[in-house]
Amino acid sequence: MLEKALQGEPRYWGWLVLLLVGIGAGFGAYSVQYQQGLSITGMSRDVSWGFYIANFTFLVGVAASAVMLVLPYYLHHYKTFGRITILGEFLAIAAVTMCILFIIADLGKPQRVNNVLLHPTPNSVLFWDMIVLNVYLILNLVIGWTILGAERKELPPPKWVKPLIYLSIPWAVSIHTVTAFLYAGLPGRGFWLTAILAPRFLASAFAAGPAVLILLAMLVRKLTKFDAGKEAIQTLAKIVTYGIILHIFFFFLEVFTVAYSQIPSHLTHLKYLYFGYHGHGGLVPFMWTALFCGFTAITLLVVPQWRKNEGLLGIAAVLTFICTWIDKGMGMISGGFVPNPLHEVTEYAPTGLEMLVTLGVYCVGALVLTVLYKVAITVKEYEELGGAAPAPH
Repeated sequence: MLEKALQGEPRYWGWLVLLLVGIGAGFGAYSVQYQQGLSITGMSRDVSWGFYIANFTFLVGVAASAVMLVLPYYLHHYKTFGRITILGEFLAIAAVTMCILFIIADLGKPQRVNNVLLHPTPNSVLFWDMIVLNVYLILNLVIGWTILGAERKELPPPKWVKPLIYLSIPWAVSIHTVTAFLYAGLPGRGFWLTAILAPRFLASAFAAGPAVLILLAMLVRKLTKFDAGKEAIQTLAKIVTYGIILHIFFFFLEVFTVAYSQIPSHLTHLKYLYFGYHGHGGLVPFMWTALFCGFTAITLLVVPQWRKNEGLLGIAAVLTFICTWIDKGMGMISGGFVPNPLHEVTEYAPTGLEMLVTLGVYCVGALVLTVLYKVAITVKEYEELGGAAPAPH
């Protein structure tokens, strides 16, 4: 089926060329990092995770959110998701691909991955994170490709794929839970040392992932003849509504616990993020922007008439993306490292080379997603036209 990705209009090829340029720029920046090491980043002794891990954390949530389509469609036979589930599964593949690339970028040199493979340490959360991410990538690739191939041949999916589908549901939850454990397992970082971190991660994932999928479904409908269905998009919008409300609710649970108990090792991090600490407050405007976006998105989503307006729904999806990306990205990383356990402040900001590497990784993800969507949409259009070849797009 991959041959279908080699057919398309000039705008399709133009988009691929643009992505390849972005990948080239990212690879060039990574080559500099490979030669000079992580000293080219904004990280330091006090801030040992940065922009790469911030994006990794966010994208794991986007990948995990595919369960919000797989579970209703395959387990509860919610046929409304019949046309959009494949888009969610392929989005998960692209997201996990980017997650793995961000981890490799954060290691400095790719050969350091061999330390995890050749010297496995089951007592390390990173070891389990490697396992759950790679298995989840394989599960989505096998499930999505097999089911799409069966649809192309107008046959029911093979029976052996069903257990894999059932396995992928708890596995999706596991990848973000293990990611949360990477943070919560560090007792010296009070900001992350909370049992509610995994639920916070999952709530934001179930808001951000479907929000991204809504935007992608709208974009696909505009650029092609494939329509995931208005009802499916509206159902996703309801999932986003519950997800973003829970995300904000869990955040304020943390605020109450810390502010009421006045735990210094946790309170100073919140002060730094939202009010500044000892004259340092580089993230303050971003964190308040995230809260504003979150509350605005909730306002647009809870009113049925506004949620059903796809223009306003698109705005709400973008605001949800911004809210969760800031909070679970730079807010989560810098919030945990700044100030350090001695209450000293070493602020972090990504360098230009870091952002170029990040751009390259996102372009790789967009390339993977574009190719997979091109194949999926062509097969779906072929099926709907009764075997007639669809027009290239």
